[in-house]
Amino acid sequence: MSEWDKTTLGQVCSFKGGNAFPQEEQGSRAGAAPFIKVSDLSLSGNDSTISRANNWVSETQISSLRLSLFPAGSSVFAKIGEGMKSERVRRLTIPTAIDNNLMAAVPAPTTDPRFLYYLLQTVRLASHAVGSALPYLKQSTLQAVPVVIPKRPDQQAIAEVLGALDDKIAANTALAGTATRLASMEFAAAVHDASWGPTFDEIAAVNGGGTPSTKNPMFWDGDISWATPTDMTALVGPYLESTTRSITPAGLAACSSKLFNPGAILMTSRATIGALAVNGVPTAVNQGFIVVEPHNPRLRWWLFHEMESRIEEFISWANGATFLELSRGNFRRLRVRTPSKGLLAGFDSRVSSLHEAARAALVQNGTLAATRDTLLPQLMAGKLRVRDVEAAASEAGV
Repeated sequence: MSEWDKTTLGQVCSFKGGNAFPQEEQGSRAGAAPFIKVSDLSLSGNDSTISRANNWVSETQISSLRLSLFPAGSSVFAKIGEGMKSERVRRLTIPTAIDNNLMAAVPAPTTDPRFLYYLLQTVRLASHAVGSALPYLKQSTLQAVPVVIPKRPDQQAIAEVLGALDDKIAANTALAGTATRLASMEFAAAVHDASWGPTFDEIAAVNGGGTPSTKNPMFWDGDISWATPTDMTALVGPYLESTTRSITPAGLAACSSKLFNPGAILMTSRATIGALAVNGVPTAVNQGFIVVEPHNPRLRWWLFHEMESRIEEFISWANGATFLELSRGNFRRLRVRTPSKGLLAGFDSRVSSLHEAARAALVQNGTLAATRDTLLPQLMAGKLRVRDVEAAASEAGV
């Protein structure tokens, strides 16, 4: 630590807020700059960068409205509301405008941009919020936050180790996305040769779930995964490997969910209808699910993609005054397009391989992210040196 300097964030970078989104017609993507909002911070999944934007502004808008364009290498984060509490930080890869609910940190000349990105994750941004009614991050407050940093060559070495883990996560995420899209395309091509056959009820076991009493602590925090729709909507790919909450055997016995073996097709059936995943571990679910277990295991991915392709239809069958819900009764009566044995054999072989590759990549991401999150505070505090952690990164698959 003798080689590290005590300083403040204000010496490491400069902070500046964004602008209100232009109300006039936005520019086309050609010859324009991205304009990102708080919601865009989640577009990249596990990626450390903003990989795309929903809005673009033209050069004319940038000039006439005096929009601030923050340079590539800047880090952005929410400065108010729930987005601030999530403490999600993203790096910009091209000059970008940001809205007035975001703040940008532009690295000083002596600061490595990627090191700054990791540094901001260790200072717990939300803990420095001011204001009681609606807490927010203030530039002057952040500038005064004390930090200890090494010289730029050591910053770059630390950023390279952590960045290698993030780059591998991003590559795996892209691979998984490509594989799942190819699987959907395989189904779209094959389904033309399928014919309408039995109902979901005839071709599979169709079940739901339930919630143990939240007032009984004996039902909770056990070893049984228990899924809610929130677990589904947070997934990067359609594979459920873990859940936020868990229940005990007593909790499972006290609710209307069975323990579904790996390979069941889970679909959310209320509020958000049609979020799909296949569970990789034994899982119970709450009442917001329809769970499909095909009698013929080789139909698993066929039925998954059949359901994926019919979400709009499922929504049309839903009803409810408070929120839409697709009942299991309505779902069970719907007929299924089914393939011939020859068509199924070829489809299952190709698509199973694609899903296996996608799932393996995302499972590895869990290991990579855990390694990164363990190393991050140690490296950024100077408690570990780069040479000490290269072996750990290698063991994680980098």
